[in-house]
Amino acid sequence: MRKRRAPKRHIEPDPKYNDFLVAKFTNSVMKRGEKSVAQNIIYDAFDLIEERVGKPGIEVFKKAISNVRPMIEVRARRVGGATYQVPTEVRQERSTALAIRWILQNARSRREKSMAANLASELIAASNGEGNSIKKRDDTHRMAEANKAFAHFRW
Repeated sequence: MRKRRAPKRHIEPDPKYNDFLVAKFTNSVMKRGEKSVAQNIIYDAFDLIEERVGKPGIEVFKKAISNVRPMIEVRARRVGGATYQVPTEVRQERSTALAIRWILQNARSRREKSMAANLASELIAASNGEGNSIKKRDDTHRMAEANKAFAHFRW
């Protein structure tokens, strides 16, 4: 490494729920710097979740994120001309980032009335241990399990 590592940026907690995870999620939903639009989408999604499930939206959201978090993933590693898929444990921060990314990706690919409705449906599905985000996590774990033989290449 030639250059020093970039300093870690600290974000402010969400104004309504006073939660860092919601703030991080808001930043991921946001496009073209329109934070208020992203916040409205998330708050509407939480309201929809409350209507459908009867539990607070923030609880369902946190459960969904923890369900989707991967524990292990594969990383490409070149050894003597061959590239191996080496299973490695995922850092806490990265696992949260991946969970957020997968949930948003699958919410955007849904075809419902609005983004808030898509997001609400995906979060409810993820909190119940089903849906495309959970499938993605399971695929990641399955891939790591299949490549367990190359674990000794871990660095």
